[in-house]
Amino acid sequence: MMTIRKRGKIYRAEGFVGGKRIRVSLGTRDADAARRLLNRIERALSEGAQSSEWTELRTILPPSTFPVLAETAGWHEQQEKPQPTWVELSTAFDYHMGQRMALGKMASSTVDRYKQTVREFTTFLSEGGITKLADVARPVVEAFKVWRVARIRKKKYARGATSISLDAAVLHRIFNHAIETELVIKNPVLMEGKPGAEPTHGAQPFTCDDLLAFLLLRHTGLRGSDAVQLTWAEIHFDRREIERLTQKRRKLVVLPIHTELMFALEAEHQRRQPQPHERVLLNPTTGNPLRRPRLYARMLALGKRAGVAHAHPHRFRDTFAVDLLCAGAGVYDVARMLADTVETVEKHYSPFVPALRERVRRIMEAGSGLEGTSASTNAQPHRAQVQ
Repeated sequence: MMTIRKRGKIYRAEGFVGGKRIRVSLGTRDADAARRLLNRIERALSEGAQSSEWTELRTILPPSTFPVLAETAGWHEQQEKPQPTWVELSTAFDYHMGQRMALGKMASSTVDRYKQTVREFTTFLSEGGITKLADVARPVVEAFKVWRVARIRKKKYARGATSISLDAAVLHRIFNHAIETELVIKNPVLMEGKPGAEPTHGAQPFTCDDLLAFLLLRHTGLRGSDAVQLTWAEIHFDRREIERLTQKRRKLVVLPIHTELMFALEAEHQRRQPQPHERVLLNPTTGNPLRRPRLYARMLALGKRAGVAHAHPHRFRDTFAVDLLCAGAGVYDVARMLADTVETVEKHYSPFVPALRERVRRIMEAGSGLEGTSASTNAQPHRAQVQ
């Protein structure tokens, strides 16, 4: 129980709280004001540290009085938690990617591509003066897409800025990580379709001139990233096979070497006498290992000379897959050669092979499938005999 007592001209609060004697100034000369303050103090002390009175009492009581009473009740001012920022999220996601790569669940090429999107989004937010994740709402992300498309189209090989779907997918994954780590509660990124999923375009096979890069892409179906990193140690001349662990899916592929490609590889090996760790494809200008952008540019130039538009490296992969299917290879076999899934082969290649559709048409027109065709063939001599 506490009471007010005047000392000099200022009123004080005195009494025992929890067995401890308290004598503190109320900072007022008015008796009524002192009684009201004492009532509020006693209410706050009785309610304990959870009382809402403490926040206001902190601004009313003298600076020397409030800490004594607050400590008695066990009240501590709550520090406002700083709002998470984009820098915090991008740093956390970079660490997350490092973990995934160490566990073998994310390829270094994938990490590089993710970092490219992170750099672009960081530049965009910096230009807009946006730092907090709370300010990265859906309109901001949609504005980034427009900004990003404009930047892509300024480049020489923009390809219609179709890579914006991949940028959106990367950002969507990053903000999913933010949800998992409780930095945000909602993903502001709207996907732009599945990256690479354009079934209306389908496979785009083509043929062109004789170059080592062309032959390697044409007769192996390797992705550009795998082609430029292929080493001589992965080429087994004795078995006439290429054995490689693919970057994207981390699948081991064993590819028979086509005769034409075999001649080109043997000639190149004899000319260079390379070490096993050296890359197969070199930049013809510098002699350094060929990089993926340079391979892309080289194939476009090759296609231009051959009169084939948009001759990017992936079209060789299309050609390889379509040729196998046309030759009668099963979807499972093609998937194994491409180090891809059966579903992907069925979706992206099978619908665009005329030979497969024609084969199905012949079976359907036979009436009862293969058995019906066989039965009708056996019936013809019988009819001739009756006549």
